Amino acid sequence: MDNFDLIVIGGGPGGYVCAIRAAQLGLKTACVESRGTLGGTCLNVGCIPSKSLLNLSENFHKAKKDFNKQGIEIEGIKLNIEKMMSNKNKSVQVLTKGVEFLFKKNKVTYIKGKGVLFSKNDIVVYENNKRANYKAKNIVIATGSAVVSLPGIEIDEKNIISSTGALSLNEVPKKLAVIGGGYIGLEMGSVWSRLGSEVTVIEYLDHITPGMDREISDEFKKILTKQGIKFKMGSKVNSVKTNGTGILINFTDVKTSKAESLEFDKVLVSVGRKPYTEGLNLTKVGIKKDSKGRIEVNSKLQTSIKNIYAIGDVIKGPMLAHKAEEEGIAVAEILAGQAGHVNYDVIPGVIYTSPEVATVGKTEEQLKEEKKSYKVGKFPFLANSRAKVNNETDGFVKILADSETDKVLGVHIIGPHCGDMIAEMALAMEFGASSEDIARTCHAHPTHTEAIKEAALAVDKRPIHF
Repeated sequence: MDNFDLIVIGGGPGGYVCAIRAAQLGLKTACVESRGTLGGTCLNVGCIPSKSLLNLSENFHKAKKDFNKQGIEIEGIKLNIEKMMSNKNKSVQVLTKGVEFLFKKNKVTYIKGKGVLFSKNDIVVYENNKRANYKAKNIVIATGSAVVSLPGIEIDEKNIISSTGALSLNEVPKKLAVIGGGYIGLEMGSVWSRLGSEVTVIEYLDHITPGMDREISDEFKKILTKQGIKFKMGSKVNSVKTNGTGILINFTDVKTSKAESLEFDKVLVSVGRKPYTEGLNLTKVGIKKDSKGRIEVNSKLQTSIKNIYAIGDVIKGPMLAHKAEEEGIAVAEILAGQAGHVNYDVIPGVIYTSPEVATVGKTEEQLKEEKKSYKVGKFPFLANSRAKVNNETDGFVKILADSETDKVLGVHIIGPHCGDMIAEMALAMEFGASSEDIARTCHAHPTHTEAIKEAALAVDKRPIHF
């Protein structure tokens, strides 16, 4: 009973998907998870609860600010934060139980506790004061990532919070600081801004969303500023200290070294995440890590120990749930003798603010760096009939295509529902589509996706509606 073909350590999106796929392929599979619930950071304190709050806060904001102008008159609208949090928690609970059901359905053994490697085939699982030994022909490390802070800043999840704390506040802070202008900070900043917080983002760089196409990033900042979020760009945070009345942040301008201090009720530290590999015994077993603490793997996701694999946030690449899922499926299929593969050039990324931001493939900056000749096609949602009637006209679609072959190299969208729309472009790129292929594909009218067709037409300078 304690011998398995595969043991996956970590029950997040990468780990549980890997376990289910391996079991489907006939491998005797177990998954070890220490949290007490399956789904990892994403399902418990990340992607899923944050999307619940993003959706609910957007509904509240529209009802309060926009509906009257559109002929929907509501009086006495109130925010019940306790009910909102309860709704979020219920959704998470249903989904985590759903993963447990999928384990039972696919005959995956769910082992609760902290898994530790003792050799290339031996895992000891600790739960409370108990320990149990298991053997596995193959092991997958899928332990995800953990929040990082800045030197000297201690996250207490009461006043100085991480994204986890920002998902569970019991009242709307009057003034909220967000340290870091990346995906997570801007999403959580948007939630609390819509619910009534005065939000200030403090970012070290001179632009938000590092690594994103710069034109999209600049437009995104303009829109968020219009929504009331304040920005302190090019600012280095020196200290965050609780005083008698609030939390004082001392920071300096990167260029001028001018010092500034601001006081807030809550401070969200959102400066990134690090691979979570503590307590796994990696060094003792002989698994190599790189300078950033990520587990080194080859093209088949094998570590330096050939029967031990690693996927998701513990290895290089974007820390995205769907990237981890693809790697989990690839490993399961490789173990079953199939040709598992991940196309890292076509992994979409989405920021679930309002409007959403979605991106796949190369940015303009990357193409310039690679000295690649390219064409650009753009189309604004202002000229899209569905966006216009829905009062969702911010943003645009941008398609980058090879100058010679017309093959689509990257797509970047800021606008309504683009988190769903980006799937069309990922599929197009997976099949090696040209911008002409997309332009010649009939898109239903009136839909937001017509903006994609028009942007594809614009690559060849022939948009119809702009």
